[in-house]
Amino acid sequence: MTRVRLRPLFAIIAIVAVALNLRPALAAIGPLLDMIQAATGASNTQASLLTTLPVFVMGICALAGGRLNKYLNERTGIALGVALVALACAARYVGTQTYGLLLTAVLAGVGIALVQTLLPAFIKRNFAHDMGRVFGLYTTGIMAGAAVAAASAAGVAGSFGWPAALAFWSVPALLALPLWLKAAQDRTDATSPRHRTARIVPRRFWRNLRAWELMMFFGIGTGAYTLVLAWLPPFYTSLGWEPSAAGFLLGGLTLAEVMAGLAVSAWIGRFPDRRKPLAAVLTILICGLACLILAPLKLALLACLLLGIGIGALFPLSLIVTMDHVDDPAQAGMLAAFVQGGGYVIASFMPLLAGVLRDRFSSLTEAWIVMLAGAVMLLALALRFSPASYRRIDA
Repeated sequence: MTRVRLRPLFAIIAIVAVALNLRPALAAIGPLLDMIQAATGASNTQASLLTTLPVFVMGICALAGGRLNKYLNERTGIALGVALVALACAARYVGTQTYGLLLTAVLAGVGIALVQTLLPAFIKRNFAHDMGRVFGLYTTGIMAGAAVAAASAAGVAGSFGWPAALAFWSVPALLALPLWLKAAQDRTDATSPRHRTARIVPRRFWRNLRAWELMMFFGIGTGAYTLVLAWLPPFYTSLGWEPSAAGFLLGGLTLAEVMAGLAVSAWIGRFPDRRKPLAAVLTILICGLACLILAPLKLALLACLLLGIGIGALFPLSLIVTMDHVDDPAQAGMLAAFVQGGGYVIASFMPLLAGVLRDRFSSLTEAWIVMLAGAVMLLALALRFSPASYRRIDA
């Protein structure tokens, strides 16, 4: 196989640029949800689908990752995914009714899924000796895009209207597209579908308990992210906050996620046993959820900080511990597709559940309680992920 020549720094910049576009299509919704519901007449359950649908589609497409790899190489597939995100965001300027917005949500989900299915194997193959740090930067880029989208959405909507605030995010996606194509152009035909020689991972993942544990861990953890992304701003506007203030709170939370992701990138190499950092960040997440339940107004800033740190560190850690289980890049990519695919399907139901609960109880407190129970379950599960147990993935 021809050795891949890759300019590492430029490739990392391109990876981060692509990652920045993987959450604004979701993150810009929460701060604008009251405006969207007022304009469209959507119920809370219907509004929750704007987050639920793209996350669900991301999961379904990730589960099809093996078939995607047969027809799309990494360079082309990731470029197509970024282009679909750009198209979905731009279409929201004209598709302002409920079903138009739901259609763009599905389209954005497909684009995000293509990137998230193909990029892990790309990182594993080209940064094998520094995989943890590059994954940390990749996930940090994802959360940074969400932070900027959440913090700016209400301000842009106030000046140009909420459709423009949603459509704006086609611009950074269009800018990232040529950057990615340039960074990946040195890849050879050896990684194309016709010449790929990496062996296909057998379906044993469906029969492997550890793979299901990793999927459940990623899914519930990501459920906390999607829940906060979709419903934290409406939660605080229902308590009397202005939409701009609620948007800045979510922006601050996602900024804390970025800092936590950077910390994981910098320090994860010091923890070959991932259980201690996992237990620490899950404890922080539990404390943040407790603040939302017990004193959401008095402890709003503390809750924002704790949730940001917990969610921001948990997301890259859950991917890193997944990739720890397999050495071969092709198999690692397939395991990541399995874990993320089922995990995103699980996570997609959390915003939907919150919408249903809000329609039923006119409150989101019950949703925070459900998430708190899930985080406690994750803490118990994390203690099982000792390095000695990684071999179970091959059973």
